[in-house]
Amino acid sequence: MAQFLFHRKPRSASSRSGLFRNRRSTWLLAAMVSLGLGLQGCGSSSPRFRSAESPKPKAPEKTSSIRFATREEEEEAKENDRKPDSKEIEGVVSGTRDFRKEKNKAISPLDQSKMMRAISRYMGTPYAYGGSSVDGMDCSAYTMLVYKESIGKALPRSAHEQSKTGSDIRLQDLKFGDLVFFNTTGKSGSHVGIYLGDDLFAHASVTLGVTISSLESSYYKNRYEGARRIVTTTE
Repeated sequence: MAQFLFHRKPRSASSRSGLFRNRRSTWLLAAMVSLGLGLQGCGSSSPRFRSAESPKPKAPEKTSSIRFATREEEEEAKENDRKPDSKEIEGVVSGTRDFRKEKNKAISPLDQSKMMRAISRYMGTPYAYGGSSVDGMDCSAYTMLVYKESIGKALPRSAHEQSKTGSDIRLQDLKFGDLVFFNTTGKSGSHVGIYLGDDLFAHASVTLGVTISSLESSYYKNRYEGARRIVTTTE
């Protein structure tokens, strides 16, 4: 009698099959959900990880940029021991100073005047790496804009590329309009300016923005690499 009361009716084959299918469906659904969550979490569009992951690639670059700029500013400020007189700079900017002794004969008087106006136009513009406007510009953007706006000469965008244009010029043979190059970051041709004459050159300084400096300053004298003449013949 006891055996009869606790005896369970065997499940049919179809019942066992249905239960198995239900369990398998449940496991399959759980596996798909788990996989979906895993894939979503690795994606850049995941709301869960977007705020945490997006700054990661930018953070090292930003830190490096600040550290680099600070180091260069400190070195320039410390070694820039030969600064042009303010009256000299005023004379250049106003166009009242003429560099006759070191005039490039390949640049006509009219083109020299145009170049001087372009050089003066951006004086005081703040330095901005990658910038190329009055809101901020870097050294190669400055030389590129001056040449383009004054005599319509196209220059490459980077200082390193500009250091490979034109013809090589010795220090003692520098003339107005020549590009002068410096190694200020540990890389060749990392800084460029436009030679004016009397050991002066115009450039976009990391510290001062677009300004006029002297080749006799320890900072630039120790880092000077060479010069290139862009205009070699009258057209």
